[in-house]
Amino acid sequence: NDAYRSVEISTPAADDKQTDTLRADIVKTVDQGRAVVANIAGTTTDTDGAVHSFEGGHYISVVGYRDNGQTVKIADSANPNTASYWITVEHLADWIATRGYATN
Repeated sequence: NDAYRSVEISTPAADDKQTDTLRADIVKTVDQGRAVVANIAGTTTDTDGAVHSFEGGHYISVVGYRDNGQTVKIADSANPNTASYWITVEHLADWIATRGYATN
């Protein structure tokens, strides 16, 4: 099935089950050569300590992973200086919280 499906994380913070589901969805989708599209809001910190803040909401793509999906690679068109960066899947899940993501 080539269709994307939407997954909601409707709570203010993601729980372990939601984070594990996100991790599995990213691994599966990236392994198929596709990206996960996430609707995020608020502020997070990447693995280098840089802050990424989109209080009004924003869309990003998850295009890679390492450590079995514990750390994920973000592609972001908002700022050419930080076009891609790595964040933990826990930070990503909480960044998506109250919104959702599209996955294969």
